[in-house]
Amino acid sequence: MKDQTISQIKQYMEKEKLQEKEIAALKKDKRKGVQLLVQSYEKKKEKERDLEERFQKMCHFERIGYVNGCQYIAGTDEAGRGPLAGPIVAAAVILPSNWKLLGLNDSKQLNEKTKNKFYSIITQEAVSYGVSIIPSQRIDELNIYEASKLAMRDAINQLQPAPDHVLIDAVKLPDLPYSSESIIKGDEKSISIAAASILAKVTRDRIMQQLHHEYPVYDFKSNMGYGTKHHLQSIKAHGISPYHRRSFAPIKELV
Repeated sequence: MKDQTISQIKQYMEKEKLQEKEIAALKKDKRKGVQLLVQSYEKKKEKERDLEERFQKMCHFERIGYVNGCQYIAGTDEAGRGPLAGPIVAAAVILPSNWKLLGLNDSKQLNEKTKNKFYSIITQEAVSYGVSIIPSQRIDELNIYEASKLAMRDAINQLQPAPDHVLIDAVKLPDLPYSSESIIKGDEKSISIAAASILAKVTRDRIMQQLHHEYPVYDFKSNMGYGTKHHLQSIKAHGISPYHRRSFAPIKELV
């Protein structure tokens, strides 16, 4: 490659997976631009190895399920337990056994652009997925814990084919007609739960953005219904909307 320009080398590095001997040859090239390209390439490959290692660790519970004879393993998670307004949303996902999406993680760890990108990939490539939305009025009737379990059950029941085994983030659902497993911080330890986390979070965020247009005074598009300083000030100044959770403090006191 010593006869190639730096631009040509860059194009080659972007298209091809370099062999060790090619990297070694480039390291001997005294041009500063080439050395910067090599450093950038090696950092990129190191990041890819880290993402691959993390992804493989997150396949641990799924691999155990496949070894035990399960064909369809579902993950389920919810979004929206803590906000003062809006629904709680749960999702359930069955992924293909050979599926891979490097960078997949708990939705809280990803920026909006990545979440939306992953949402599209997951919904297109999943064997099956279900999403359940429980409105604020129903949350007030049940309490948030029971509402989250109801949403998870409903999302799981939408899956076709039905799962052989269900991985659940933190919550126990003992009355499911399939075997299940509750995993603390499951959205960081299971690709199926992480995928469900993204579907639930993106769905809920989009709902809150729609509600913002109906009630812009609360700035739902920014706070997603959480009790930010501005949100609390808006409640005191304007009262509550039909989407606020009347059983939650401090709204309970206002009502």
